[in-house]
Amino acid sequence: MAIPALDKDQRRIIHELRKAGALSRSGLAERLEISNTALTRISRDLLTLGVIEEVTDGSAQGRGRPAIPLRLASAGGYAVGATAHKGLLDIVLVDFAGNTIAAHREDSAAIDPRQFARRVRRLTHDLVDGHGLLGQRMLGIGVAVPGPALSTEGERWSVVEDMPGWRGARLREILSAELGWPLWLENDANVAAIAEFYMGGLLREYATVVVLLLGYGIGAGVVADGRLVRGQFGVAGEIGCLFPGDRPRPSPLDLLSALRTAGCAITSVSEIDVASDAQRPVIEAWMDRAAHQLEIVVNTAFAWLDPGAIVLAGAVPPDVLAGLATRLRGASLVTTVDGREPPVRVSSLRGSPVTLGAALLPIHAISALR
Repeated sequence: MAIPALDKDQRRIIHELRKAGALSRSGLAERLEISNTALTRISRDLLTLGVIEEVTDGSAQGRGRPAIPLRLASAGGYAVGATAHKGLLDIVLVDFAGNTIAAHREDSAAIDPRQFARRVRRLTHDLVDGHGLLGQRMLGIGVAVPGPALSTEGERWSVVEDMPGWRGARLREILSAELGWPLWLENDANVAAIAEFYMGGLLREYATVVVLLLGYGIGAGVVADGRLVRGQFGVAGEIGCLFPGDRPRPSPLDLLSALRTAGCAITSVSEIDVASDAQRPVIEAWMDRAAHQLEIVVNTAFAWLDPGAIVLAGAVPPDVLAGLATRLRGASLVTTVDGREPPVRVSSLRGSPVTLGAALLPIHAISALR
């Protein structure tokens, strides 16, 4: 049974539980500034839907009937995220609380959208069966697309050239026909922002965050006041256009090219190693140049959006992200605000924020504030 559309107050309760963890009914009512009577009625409906649950672990102490906290119900449903990279295919299953149930990554030759959907469907069935999820509520599947939408409807996408048959194809129609589940398509930087916001600990501290994703190229995702910012035509965050592809740019592929030009015999981003004596000088020089290029991005993001955090994430090793973050913390983005620390930080998520964020798309659509 699908989860019906939730009203504003139901979404507020789910958002607050996702933000704060388990809370008593009175605590929820106080935080949301609604009456205890209204909170009891709304929470009863959510309990019936199975998307929240009472915490009955026996830990409450004291006389009388103790307050029983409420929390998000992991068993409220599960969602799937999938994405294809150059040479890789990623799938992850998450529950309604956002916990990862299962993940699968495999080497993959370049495949077209229909082949991708068929492979994802088979792998998902295997994972669902293997983790005892048959018969449980399937919330939908999110697919991360490396490139911007070509229309506000999100039917056609300007996908990177390394994925044959994807660019300009009617992806929603093709994937829906093969998968047969509720489908969400979103740009890879946007889903990375969703993952960082919900699962990177940012939701508890901030309402507005910017995520810079170093993936195929470079892009950005923005969450403002808890809402994903897509822009008038769905291309908000396409900062790659600031760095033309025919010139050096702050992207993983550009770093890989710099290392190869310097004589380092590596074939993929996964072989980049800051600890290597041969690679280190090239990487340090690249980080100096890339940080200088990115300074305009973080400064303008700060000036326009006033984010609580600007997160660096992506395919390069954590040491490279950390080196960029260290350099960017010296930018001028916070000099106008007394006592404020530079908001640049490195992603704390393990695994791909892109695939995780894709899996969170159905959950975000169901329960996010509007």
